[in-house]
Amino acid sequence: MAKTPSPLLLGEEQGEGLRGCRVCAKLTPMHTRNTTNIARKFRRRQSNSEAIFWREVRGRLLAGYKFRRQAPIESYIVDFVCESAKLVIELDGHQHAYTEDKDRTRTAALETYGYRVIRFWNHDVYDNLDGVIAEVLRELELAKNREI
Repeated sequence: MAKTPSPLLLGEEQGEGLRGCRVCAKLTPMHTRNTTNIARKFRRRQSNSEAIFWREVRGRLLAGYKFRRQAPIESYIVDFVCESAKLVIELDGHQHAYTEDKDRTRTAALETYGYRVIRFWNHDVYDNLDGVIAEVLRELELAKNREI
């Protein structure tokens, strides 16, 4: 189900026009000012697994938590983030099987900004969406308990 650590791999079509690492999505300094525009482009070109997951969490549907998709955090663009819980959710395709070191680096960077990162394979969203949502709910509950 949830897998540990792995960075966002931009889809083939999503990486077009970026100067920087297409594997970890870390943008070069000249692009950090444009992360909002790039994120907007990614939202228009979301993957099927992202669209399925988004239908479950948009509009505070998941226990009243607000999620954003393709959200910029520093020089990264994450698939989904719940700011109130400081939770990042990444949906990884098969390409991530080959990028574990870069995934760990990206996760470590996001954690230095105070975020908890959880990752799921795309096929988990397709084959076990209820399990993915249950795992996200557990993480949200843990985050709420940390605040108390």
